[in-house]
Amino acid sequence: MKIFKKNQLALLVISLMLITAGYLNYTSTFGEDAKLASADTQNSVNLASIGDAELVNANAVSDEKTITTQTPPVQEENNEVSSNNSNSNNKNYFTTSKLERNVMYSQMIERYQEVLENQNAYADQKTIAGEEIASINELQNAIMIAENLLATKGFEESVIFVNGESISVIIGKGEKENLTQDEIAQIQNIVSRELKAEVNNIHISLK
Repeated sequence: MKIFKKNQLALLVISLMLITAGYLNYTSTFGEDAKLASADTQNSVNLASIGDAELVNANAVSDEKTITTQTPPVQEENNEVSSNNSNSNNKNYFTTSKLERNVMYSQMIERYQEVLENQNAYADQKTIAGEEIASINELQNAIMIAENLLATKGFEESVIFVNGESISVIIGKGEKENLTQDEIAQIQNIVSRELKAEVNNIHISLK
């Protein structure tokens, strides 16, 4: 019985020693693996960070080159747009001026038309209203013919304003700095003939 107990005790001690040795070996191996895993993770993070920085720098350089190469065309386009806007504004002046002038005449005709249609208006008032309507229509027609004739003579942009006996003729400047004497004479002849005006009452200017 004593020998059997001694053998059991010896086996128990040996088992404990083996278990302890295995545990220590496992702990050591796990710690090294954990350190290696941590180091790999840190390296991956560092590589990712470096990669992102290189990509950002590459994009920045690419963008700068693109902007540099595109700058001259943008400037040329701006100059062209500025020139087009200037021409457009000049054309708009003549278009708008003619429109406003025609609207003014239309409003005058409407007022005289109201007199004609007013049953309480006197006969002489209606007569005057009718004469004024005819006079305005005749003036509008003469102005339109004069402006069309000026266009055929090379003055493509023009507008005529009549204020009593005084007549103002605005000619599109275009590439002209000044009008020649022949050009002034052409304009005067057309306007004086169509509007039955004295040459001295015709005032010509460039726009």
